[in-house]
Amino acid sequence: MNKQTVIIENIKILSEQGWSQPTSLLIENGKIAEVGEGIQHPNARYIDVQGQYILPGIIDLHGDAFERHIAPRAGTHFPLELALAANDASLVASGITTFYYSITDGFEPGPRSRDTVRELLLALEKLMPRFSCQARIHIRHEKVNVEKHEELVDWILSGRIHLLSLNDHLPPLNNERKIQRYLAGMRRRVSMSVEGINQFLHNLQQHRELGEQQAADLAEIAAQQGISLASHDDETLEEVARSISLGVSIAEFPMSEAAARECQKGGAAVLMGSPNLVRGGSHVGAISVKEAMDHGVVDILCSDYHYPSLFSAPFTAVNTNNLSLFDAWKFVSENPAKAAGLGASKGKIEMGYDADFILLSELDGSPLSILSTWVKGQQVFTKANLSQITNI
Repeated sequence: MNKQTVIIENIKILSEQGWSQPTSLLIENGKIAEVGEGIQHPNARYIDVQGQYILPGIIDLHGDAFERHIAPRAGTHFPLELALAANDASLVASGITTFYYSITDGFEPGPRSRDTVRELLLALEKLMPRFSCQARIHIRHEKVNVEKHEELVDWILSGRIHLLSLNDHLPPLNNERKIQRYLAGMRRRVSMSVEGINQFLHNLQQHRELGEQQAADLAEIAAQQGISLASHDDETLEEVARSISLGVSIAEFPMSEAAARECQKGGAAVLMGSPNLVRGGSHVGAISVKEAMDHGVVDILCSDYHYPSLFSAPFTAVNTNNLSLFDAWKFVSENPAKAAGLGASKGKIEMGYDADFILLSELDGSPLSILSTWVKGQQVFTKANLSQITNI
């Protein structure tokens, strides 16, 4: 028996017309080889799932909740192998089959420094073959982090980075609101006196011009390497225009509807956080994802800082935005796949696509209804006792 060949019987597949009658799915070598009734194969393992629902696996382009596994409390740090193993289990239990580890290449000392990026990158590359969820690297580069620019360029050229976003979280010295918001977060990450922080932020301002020059270089190199580029927190139309000129294909968290719409006009898919939709609003006072969906100015949802929200969000959109589940699910599967350059192999339950999917018992939007998660045709998470519903 070839264990790589599986026929899943009596599944319901979602289409634009709704849920299908129970049908079958043939998986060979990690790919969906056939979809339809009465599929047979001499070497297949047959699994009767008795009417479970199947949805494409979730593709999460922007998530940093793994930081909580590394440092669950201020001042506590766990070994990376232990923390990342726990994170991997959390991902597949939430139906996420492809995850971009969003690592901040920041200007602060400590958890968001280049040293931390380097350590995380090495740990992830070592552990990726053992992960259940397909792992990719998303570097969130802060423009004023101008040191060791050549190292970042080398990572891109050597294929170690799969998504690059260009961030500017350094608050301008003339914007007290942004300064206070930034300080509140920095104090949770870095032990430094108020005077020390103020001087630190003041000194960084001199790197803005060089940072912009380096960002333009990084954007050009990313384009040459076929790596998707993202902007971050675009607020004004001038900022959007600058991002579009760099060739971004993804606009992360634009700060207003006008900015989001301008990003779309420029050809960038707009990404927003699923916790915003599930909770009913932004935790930092940004644009409401519900309203953005109503107005058609969001294309992709991500976990941001909470993995289970990404599974629940499409179901929330069905109830709050009057979307069909077929359309709502695209925000977490087909749309992010296309934006990240994976649209030919991921995001759909169709012949030739990777066998990345989740099987559900109910359509209530609860992660508790996820019975199993499959990655490349392998069951990596299960709550069902398949020995009772499997025929060899």
